[in-house]
Amino acid sequence: MATLLYRLGRGSMRRRRLVAAIWLVVLVGLGLAAATLRGPMADNFTMPGTESQRALDLLAEQFPAASGATGTIAVKAPADGALGSPQGQAVVKELAQEAATLPGVVGAVDPFQVGAVSPDGRYALVQVQFATGADEVTDAQRDAYEQVGSRAEAQGWEVAPGGEVLSAVPEVGSTEAIGVAIAAIVLVVTFGSLVAAGMTMLNALIGVGVGMAGLFALSSVVDLTSTAPILALMLGLAVGIDYSLFITSRYRQNLIEGLPPDEAVGRAVGTAGSAVLFAGATVVIALAGLAVVNIPFLTVMGLAAAATVTVAVLVAITLQPALLGFAGRRVLPRRLRSSVPAGDGADAGAAAPATEDRSGLGFRWARAVTRFRIPVILVGLLGLGLLALPTPDMRLALPDAGTAPVGSPARASNDLITEGFGPGFTGRLAVVVAGDTPQATSAAVPQVTALIQRTENVLAVAPPQLSPDGRTALLGVVPKTGPTDEATETLVNDVRATVGEFRDVDVLLTGATAIGIDVSEKLSDALPVYLLLVVGLSVLLLMLVFRSLLVPVKAALGFLLTVAATFGITVAVFQQGHLADLVGLDTPGPLVSFLPILLIGILFGLAMDYEVFLVSRMREDFVHGDTAQQATINGMGHGARVVTAAALIMISVFGGFVFLDDPVIKSMGFALAIGVAIDAFVVRMTIVPAVMSLLGRAAWWLPRWLARALPNVDIEGEGLRAHLDEKTPVAPRA
Repeated sequence: MATLLYRLGRGSMRRRRLVAAIWLVVLVGLGLAAATLRGPMADNFTMPGTESQRALDLLAEQFPAASGATGTIAVKAPADGALGSPQGQAVVKELAQEAATLPGVVGAVDPFQVGAVSPDGRYALVQVQFATGADEVTDAQRDAYEQVGSRAEAQGWEVAPGGEVLSAVPEVGSTEAIGVAIAAIVLVVTFGSLVAAGMTMLNALIGVGVGMAGLFALSSVVDLTSTAPILALMLGLAVGIDYSLFITSRYRQNLIEGLPPDEAVGRAVGTAGSAVLFAGATVVIALAGLAVVNIPFLTVMGLAAAATVTVAVLVAITLQPALLGFAGRRVLPRRLRSSVPAGDGADAGAAAPATEDRSGLGFRWARAVTRFRIPVILVGLLGLGLLALPTPDMRLALPDAGTAPVGSPARASNDLITEGFGPGFTGRLAVVVAGDTPQATSAAVPQVTALIQRTENVLAVAPPQLSPDGRTALLGVVPKTGPTDEATETLVNDVRATVGEFRDVDVLLTGATAIGIDVSEKLSDALPVYLLLVVGLSVLLLMLVFRSLLVPVKAALGFLLTVAATFGITVAVFQQGHLADLVGLDTPGPLVSFLPILLIGILFGLAMDYEVFLVSRMREDFVHGDTAQQATINGMGHGARVVTAAALIMISVFGGFVFLDDPVIKSMGFALAIGVAIDAFVVRMTIVPAVMSLLGRAAWWLPRWLARALPNVDIEGEGLRAHLDEKTPVAPRA
């Protein structure tokens, strides 16, 4: 693999104009395709096989008028009892009639006909039924809905349209550009060259542009959830910059050692590019592995992010060498350029390599960690254990309007409904009663209603709505508690157990609240399986790469420590509300249900990145004759600066998304930034070298029978280097 990548790197550099032109054509072509073919983002969290999804499918088939998106307009009169007056009733009826005539609306329910009026006569709820699902409601229809009730507001009434129809796609704006700007500063400081920093950033941005354009071009034929492009952008930016950084850093090192540019870039792609390819493959496998959970929206999110990471890898090993060819020696600081040969050919004269400086912070840190390895390991484990303490209290749910940003239309409506009617009205349940005949359905509805009314925590059961053929009835159930409350989850399970024994009809519970509970339960059940899959995969892959038993086990245990501590901090901030103001969180609440499993997949890939880039250099020096202790110090000393820069870049990019108002994206950015910080600085750069020093030679032990069975992928380029050194001797490293 290293030899193939070596040839690819040299070829890309020598044909740099052609390579750059091909990627430019791809970028422009996909950009045009995205502009013309882009489809709407989806927010339908479908869950095949669950009761709530079966109920929705049944409604779509037999009761299509009730299967579209719904809206709830909360109305507050200027004074108590105003809704009992003829003038107040006229205002509300006029508002309901206005809502019924909105584009895309099939009907609006007069609150006086269904009793949706608060006991104090000040609040009312107007139910609005749209013809299509929330994903198909146009921006014009949504804008018209948000503007309803302007005449009532002019008379001193509060009108707050809300409901699932207002679910909007999170917008990526200028706030996350802060993270990119910080990443650029880190690159400048790391390289000491504006050219190297700018070229690395340009390479990453081109990769992200290609990946995102391709994603949007496919959105017309693939249902993309609103968070899928955001996740793809997060990862594409982070890994794109990091992968380019690793190759550029190795290229600069090769130049300083006296290699001519084309040879330097070939060896950089052959060695660092091998690590990039492996690291990218682990991220892609982990993200694509989300498909095993069998949840469509999560599968799409994982595949979208995996595709963007794949593009980032391809750009790093092809376009990056081409850009390095254009940059030449300018990737080095001015003071080092004179020591680099000016020619482009392999036969250019090589300057004497500079003596390696082993007094840098990376070497000093490595020597300190290995010297005090026992205390370092104990303190690290204790600290991560304390951070992980809140993890068992983690609760999962799909986001609801109660956690929406303060001031948003959805939050204003939710707060007004809660104020006037209680939290249960913001997360009403829907019970579908479907029989083979109208007679069977009509006979079962009173029995179902009576059973539900006797269930604990039920506030009210609305009168049934019948389908045109009379075979399907829809009952509204109002809990006493909010949609993400634990008592509501208990109520859903109790209702299903109570009404699940009817023989002549199907009784199914659904609604946004029930769907959220089903999604959370299925994801919670899948989490241990997925975690086991990821940990097992990490052990096998690292065993293949490092030809060792203990190194993969140590890496997997370190990953588990990272995950536990990250979950603990995220729960403490976003669920328990500690330091919530620092991240701009208005209302703490349960974590979004897909965050833990998504976090495991992403952090697994990123953790393996740092493991590979640090430990591969340790193994390289060990097989070249260094002691296990010195190899550990060398690996840390050479890799610490680059890994630190890579981690800071990822933290900056992910952290930039914390500034978004959307709490889901905010929590994803926060958890990823914290996870990268813990894994890079605490686990990989502190605990790992301490453990490697403690293990000594045993870290590289592998049974002979297993060594014969495992293929040698040569990710650190050992075979390539030996082959090239025979042809073109190079001065040895100091």
